[in-house]
Amino acid sequence: MLKVGFGFPGGDERDEAAGLRCWDGNGAVHLHAAHQSESAHALLLERCLPGSPLGQVLPEAEQDLVVAGLLRQLWAQPHAAYPFRPLEQMCAAWADEFQQEYAAASACDLIDPGLARAGIALFRGLPETAEDRVLLCTDLHGDNILAARRAPWLVIDPKPYIGDPAYDVLQHMLNCEDRLGADPAALATRMAGLAGVDASRVRQWLFARSVQESIGSPLMRQVATQLALV
Repeated sequence: MLKVGFGFPGGDERDEAAGLRCWDGNGAVHLHAAHQSESAHALLLERCLPGSPLGQVLPEAEQDLVVAGLLRQLWAQPHAAYPFRPLEQMCAAWADEFQQEYAAASACDLIDPGLARAGIALFRGLPETAEDRVLLCTDLHGDNILAARRAPWLVIDPKPYIGDPAYDVLQHMLNCEDRLGADPAALATRMAGLAGVDASRVRQWLFARSVQESIGSPLMRQVATQLALV
């Protein structure tokens, strides 16, 4: 399959090819060839058949198992041969954007100022305190995991960074809106156990990310407020 994309201001797509090379088919699609210019990139990828997205095939609770298992595979692969960006870089950029948007947004769209300060400070600081640093996918959820013949499920469309594995379960949880809104701490504890990472760090990451996503989102404000009480 040929994937062609244009460059984004944040450069999220920059290291996709390098990440796929490092994973070499272990949990993710194989990369057969890649070409990159100043404005676009093209990847020749393994085609997944039947290619059904995980999010459209299995209930969320069963998706949890698949996501956690794939993350364990991805984290286990060596990555020292390529200078991937640190997670700190992404978090700092997103925190800067949050603070600019928070200052300009209407009061009705904003989380409590104290929670905003605490959450964004944590979002900046958590990457630096990680004991383990692995090659992260950072955008793994049910629509980025496809059914395949070579393996039951394979990851597509990663946005690789180096950093805390506890961060990598977040995107899946953010996509599970009903369970997230009902009991975010319980969902964080479940995903941490399945992925083999520290539950307290996952809860901290979820609180920080919920604050970072809270402008204009009642759900994210609710989640952050609930986690602040845990």
